Amino acid sequence: MAYLKADSEISLRFFSSQDAMELFWLVDTNRKFLHKWLPWVEGIQSPAQILSAIQMWEKRLQEGSSFHFGIWYRGILSGSISLHSIDWANSQASIGYYLGEKWQGRGITIRAVSTVINHAFYGHGLNRIEIRCGKENQKSIAIPVKLGFRKEGILRDAEFLNGNFHDLIVYGLLAREWNVRSVGFY
Repeated sequence: MAYLKADSEISLRFFSSQDAMELFWLVDTNRKFLHKWLPWVEGIQSPAQILSAIQMWEKRLQEGSSFHFGIWYRGILSGSISLHSIDWANSQASIGYYLGEKWQGRGITIRAVSTVINHAFYGHGLNRIEIRCGKENQKSIAIPVKLGFRKEGILRDAEFLNGNFHDLIVYGLLAREWNVRSVGFY
């Protein structure tokens, strides 16, 4: 199975069916924490639902329309990151990510996002990456800001979350704006 190595602590690997129980455990044990910012969390009530999602991701991987990676920190699944909405004609895609609560504050997400950006720009030749963050989600916003993304605008009421519409901030980064960061590709 192909994977990306961010550094000695973090590796990213495409999800496979064998990861369904581990991913369900991650979501289930972090349900309250993740629910605040991710609209799909409450809908996941069984490993079978995760397995179905992974099978869909595997199909999209084969089609080249998205890549869904698990974030393994010191060998433990700690989160997820995806390069999705890939538009090959316009050479652009979006990145989404989440991390379990106990792995917060260790720089895991920023290293994982940097790795996926390198993979998108240098491994696939994409020109533009977008990250959308909830306007109030300061931890998520910190990632594109630290990585040099530009704030491109606000999508008003763009996400229905926990019974209310919320604004999303759109951040964009072009390949020519990215400072090369060394990561291993395996």
